[in-house]
Amino acid sequence: MTSAKPSFDRRELTGPFDIVGDVHGCCDELEELLALLGYQVEWSGRDVVVTPPAGRTLVFVGDLVDRGPRSPDVLRIAMAMGEAGTGLCVDGNHDNKFSRWINGASVKAAHGLQASIDQMAEEDPAFRARVRKYVGSLPIYLWLDGGKLAVAHAGIRQEMIGKSGGKVKAFTLYGETTGETDGFGSPVRLNWALQHAGETAVVYGHVAGPEVQAVNNTWCIDTGC
Repeated sequence: MTSAKPSFDRRELTGPFDIVGDVHGCCDELEELLALLGYQVEWSGRDVVVTPPAGRTLVFVGDLVDRGPRSPDVLRIAMAMGEAGTGLCVDGNHDNKFSRWINGASVKAAHGLQASIDQMAEEDPAFRARVRKYVGSLPIYLWLDGGKLAVAHAGIRQEMIGKSGGKVKAFTLYGETTGETDGFGSPVRLNWALQHAGETAVVYGHVAGPEVQAVNNTWCIDTGC
């Protein structure tokens, strides 16, 4: 009897992939980007259908929610594409916290979560249940294209690829930190990409910068929307 394949293992998918950085509820900008990439986004009330260019698959690096004004609509797009088999998404630290909140856990409504809470208050129970299932099912990373590509919210070390567990999950959600905070209260981060020497290309987000950061076959594509 063979064990089930882990949810992160999608090596059978060979793309081409369009990988999108942290959206954070900014659905207007997401729709603009999708149009530039050749995707058709059609709304019917609160329902949406997204038609990709032939053969293309969209991959979100996580952090769909918080901060921006349209987190529910971002979720609608991601869920519709997931259900149609044309889009994938990994778990981000904001999605993870949002998932805990929507499942009734006591979490601090900071770093943009309050915006998502307020927006979800306008949604009906059926949509909330659908969202609860979706965000709870997001894999901690994706292993794609015969093993040549990994997508993780905050990155992943080469030796972690193909594995799971608490340490791997923490790294993919938050990256690597020193345990200290800077003058703004943010964690002091270590740049794990400087030591990346694997053949697997890693695409990630989490830490916003003015432009894409390409280091040692890794790409940080969070440019702060």
